[in-house]
Amino acid sequence: MHSPNHTSSFRSLGTEGTAPVMEVWSARTAQLGARQDVRYVFVFENRGRAIGATIDHPHSQILAFGAVPPVALAELSADGCELCGKADDELTVARHDRWLARVPWAPSWPYEVVISPHEHVPDLPSAGRALRRGLALILVESLARLEEVLGQAEPYMLWIHQRPADGEDWPAAHLHLHLAPVLRAPGTIRHLAAAEFGAGVFFDPVDPPDAAARLRSAQLR
Repeated sequence: MHSPNHTSSFRSLGTEGTAPVMEVWSARTAQLGARQDVRYVFVFENRGRAIGATIDHPHSQILAFGAVPPVALAELSADGCELCGKADDELTVARHDRWLARVPWAPSWPYEVVISPHEHVPDLPSAGRALRRGLALILVESLARLEEVLGQAEPYMLWIHQRPADGEDWPAAHLHLHLAPVLRAPGTIRHLAAAEFGAGVFFDPVDPPDAAARLRSAQLR
């Protein structure tokens, strides 16, 4: 649970209430990653009944895998670090001193946002408390932008990709968070169908630069 308040959200908790959650994620990453049978620590949140959450009280979950999962492995296997390259202004949603929120050039979900630190930090424990607090700040802001554009921030999926816990050298490991709202427009769910599941090819009904522009221009209250 993120808070004793049953209806809390990261946005309602604000940076002060969200930052302690980042510390728990980091501590659990370190604790689970120290186990000999763990190769990857996966932090995630499913928020809202429409995405399958069965508990209404906001909460995140952590899985400890005995192998690096396929999606994370595909990112880690890239030549070099794509997140260290110069950010495309057209896809940028928010830029802070130490963090960047951007729409991927080929997102799987409309209005999907990737949040990453400017510096090449491999995982949550390595980030340090100050950088993790910065993550809380830009996460809350990103959720606020989604709410302004889509009329609601929820339902959404959130997951973190970070360095595997196998002790190997992973030069492409750059800590980042994926924030994927499940709406394609206000009140309209983005459903996955046969092509996505059967072919493994995702079709984004919202042009990525357009999604970034809408999120970037959102008037925050």
